[in-house]
Amino acid sequence: MTSTPFGRVLTAMVTPLTADGALDLARAAELADRLVSQGNDGLVVSGTTGEAPTTSREEKADLLRAVVDAVGGRAHVLAGVGSNDTAHSVELARDAEKAGVTGLLSVTPYYSKPPQSGIVAHSLEIAEATALPVMLYDIPHRTGVALAHRTLLELGRHPQVVAVKDAKDDLAATSRLLAESDLAVYSGTDALNLPLLSLGAVGLVSVVSHIVTPQLVELLNAWEARDVARAQALNLQLQPVYTGLFRTQGVILTKAALQLLGFPVGPVRLPLVDATVDEVVTLREDLRRAGVLA
Repeated sequence: MTSTPFGRVLTAMVTPLTADGALDLARAAELADRLVSQGNDGLVVSGTTGEAPTTSREEKADLLRAVVDAVGGRAHVLAGVGSNDTAHSVELARDAEKAGVTGLLSVTPYYSKPPQSGIVAHSLEIAEATALPVMLYDIPHRTGVALAHRTLLELGRHPQVVAVKDAKDDLAATSRLLAESDLAVYSGTDALNLPLLSLGAVGLVSVVSHIVTPQLVELLNAWEARDVARAQALNLQLQPVYTGLFRTQGVILTKAALQLLGFPVGPVRLPLVDATVDEVVTLREDLRRAGVLA
């Protein structure tokens, strides 16, 4: 594996839906093409931002095929296959391999709060279900349990576990992981993109990249060119976007932002609800302050 096994800038892609809530595969292909054309070299399909908890196994497979057909020759496509049911995750992993994806994103099993030994066993079942490389996803404020340092080290010794999407928001823990393992770390918290890059992260798995991919690519390029002042300036410019898309659940406001930018992708599914009028007004101001909207 290279130091950037899945590229540098990846969008955790929303799932376009029709007005009546059905999967909109044509729009998904258009969104994938739009994101790659703007500078993404990877996409994550059926992650949290893709409303994976409310899409069926069949819908996930259809969505993967649509995205792979649209951009598979130009960008990595990672399939979110994590769940709190190991057998189901293995099925999703095998479906994803058949769809032609580049890799798998495996979130820590949520809600049931398994012990670390259970997380290891669950993750290894997924890793060994296919020949695809795996990116772990550490996001304890959603799952209820963090990937312990020793767990990350143990899983990182498996040849197919090559990366971690780091949304633990613990820079000291990330530093220790980078010092003691060969896992490629990707920022999973947009507000910490630059701090994580400064520690040694190799790229970003972003939500705000739905609307600011060029700026994120420039930030990453500036950092790699050791133009720290430019990277810092871009990071500060993006603060209203980092805040704005997460004033409520990120999928809700990402879809609202795409609507404001003239690229509607439909509603969200319950239990999520679409942005209110007041939320859209605030979001518009956030995007204006960041220079995304005039």
